[in-house]
Amino acid sequence: MKALIPFVVLLACGVFSVSAEAANFRTVVIDAGHGGHDSGGQWGKVYEKHLALDTAVRLESKLKRMGYQTVMTRRSDYFISLPQRVSFSNRYSNAIFVSIHYNYTWKPNVSGLETFYYSEEGKRLAQHVHSSLIKRTRTVDRCAKYARYYVIRNSTLPAILVEGGFVSNEPERNRMKAAWFRDTIADGIVDGIQRYRSGH
Repeated sequence: MKALIPFVVLLACGVFSVSAEAANFRTVVIDAGHGGHDSGGQWGKVYEKHLALDTAVRLESKLKRMGYQTVMTRRSDYFISLPQRVSFSNRYSNAIFVSIHYNYTWKPNVSGLETFYYSEEGKRLAQHVHSSLIKRTRTVDRCAKYARYYVIRNSTLPAILVEGGFVSNEPERNRMKAAWFRDTIADGIVDGIQRYRSGH
């Protein structure tokens, strides 16, 4: 996904308090960004749509092993519109929504991870997931931020959108091409979901 233009991001990095209230849900809706003719961010033969899908598959496997129910908005390289993604995910109750992306900007020196939310409950989920991602990856912290992305703005579930680094940044691109890094992103998301669910 291309880096946000300034008016879209309405909150800069800051210190947030995270509620200790446990979250009660059984299902995680996993949304691999882009697909088909929509490649997302691209540098050479590195496509965001492939990175997102691979990370989503890894995330699903880890969550299933922990006893979560999971559903995927796509399982292979095909296009799904944003309204279709939202309509699909909103069929589920007692669930959360996690959209996975990798970032892109024309400035090759920009790097780091960021996690976006729209609702207050999405904010709490985003804070847990983002802090776990930074702890796992030890990369530049671009914070958990409010944004109006279609899939999180129109979701009836606690919803977040994770950006796992910049395809346009060479060091990050080299890392995200490696399976261990995509696996680490998935681990960070799982850790955050567990913390959100337990309220810790």
